[in-house]
Amino acid sequence: MKSLTWGSLRAGIPWLLVASLAPIYLTAEPLPLKRAVHLALANSATSREAAADVQRSLASYHELRANYLPQVTVGSGLGASWGFPLSLEGAAPSLVNLNASSVLFNPALREFTRAAKTDWEASTVQSKDQRSQVVQDTVLSYLELAKWEQRLTRLRKDEEAETGMEEAVAERVKEGVDSALERSKAQLSVARVRLRIAEAEGSADVLREHLARLTGLPAAEITTTADSVPVFPQVKREDDLSARAEKGNPAVEAATQRARAQYLRAKGEHRSFWPTFDFATQYARLTKYNNYDVFFKTFQPNNASLGVVIRFPFLNFSQHARAQAADAEALKVQKQAESVKNQISEQTLRQQRLVQQVEAAAAVAQLESEVANANLESVRTRMDAGTANLHDLDAARMQATDHYIALEDAEFELQRARVDLLRSTGELEKWALEESESGGSLAVGGTAEGSFSPFGASN
Repeated sequence: MKSLTWGSLRAGIPWLLVASLAPIYLTAEPLPLKRAVHLALANSATSREAAADVQRSLASYHELRANYLPQVTVGSGLGASWGFPLSLEGAAPSLVNLNASSVLFNPALREFTRAAKTDWEASTVQSKDQRSQVVQDTVLSYLELAKWEQRLTRLRKDEEAETGMEEAVAERVKEGVDSALERSKAQLSVARVRLRIAEAEGSADVLREHLARLTGLPAAEITTTADSVPVFPQVKREDDLSARAEKGNPAVEAATQRARAQYLRAKGEHRSFWPTFDFATQYARLTKYNNYDVFFKTFQPNNASLGVVIRFPFLNFSQHARAQAADAEALKVQKQAESVKNQISEQTLRQQRLVQQVEAAAAVAQLESEVANANLESVRTRMDAGTANLHDLDAARMQATDHYIALEDAEFELQRARVDLLRSTGELEKWALEESESGGSLAVGGTAEGSFSPFGASN
């Protein structure tokens, strides 16, 4: 029996590691788009910042509303007295004192509280827009990664074919059939394919890393799947998507809410001239060593006051100026909200028309790819008949690859335009989290192996 040595064990360790890690990669499942979006919304820093903004706005609202609840303070004003008992920071020296107060009627505070609540609602709506930004980033990164993954599959087949072509041309050069120039051309074709492969691998690696940061998954485990992409909705020229965006876009709604909040603040500044009523009570435990029994006719240790504090502000020039400034700020924010609304409306119309333009460009790219593939099949038929050579086949194959890449780029630009349009209308998150019924929107074809529709089954 052959004995085991350290050298043989050391040589076998790498293979053992590969064997142990292989099941992990073999069982790794592709990442569906819906799960990627869910993970990005849960782990993205943008989503967490939006949640923090909502929490801060809610706390500000609660802070103002709490003024209607009694504010109770318990303390002590201990101190020695020489002569008449003077106050300590506005209160009589006491062993124990208790103060409580709350707002009963304050028109300005009521408007400020309503403004804070509106701000909270605006921040909640704004968080939806930030969530939509995260979804858009995730979806576009996912779709672009899918494009590069499919391109790599095609380019690796082309690399194998071009390498075989290079070897065939090298043999023909040895036999004197082709010149050395033809061999250089074949080597150039191989180099071009490898350059495209390097570009595709680099872009895919960057996108995987970006998706890893968004989702919290390891980059090596991220692989796209066409079946997980929902079908894009139809986009018709007569659809009034601008009006839909004005109603459904979170940015428009948030700007409108902020304008209302500023209007309420200006209203509150004006109502600061109205009278206010506050509840107040005080209790103090007094001691004789502060000379109360000497300077006052009667002395008792337990003392309390209970009542309503009424204020009538009738002359306050600084408050008048503050109210005027608040009016100007409210008008400014209102105009900004109108500007946001108009901007979103114009942007949506522009994106709607862009989708139609890119659809036409994708249709042209598909027809060109179909023609190039038909030409490739024709050259193969001519080669079987002896009327075409290897160089004709190589030229037809490269032309088909060029049109395939152009078709992929056109399809991705169409997907990008549709995603941007969905975000403008406020429907992106709903679309991204739908259960997919078809994977047509990621399938890129037009090759000799199959065909596809660049419109994602939307027409």
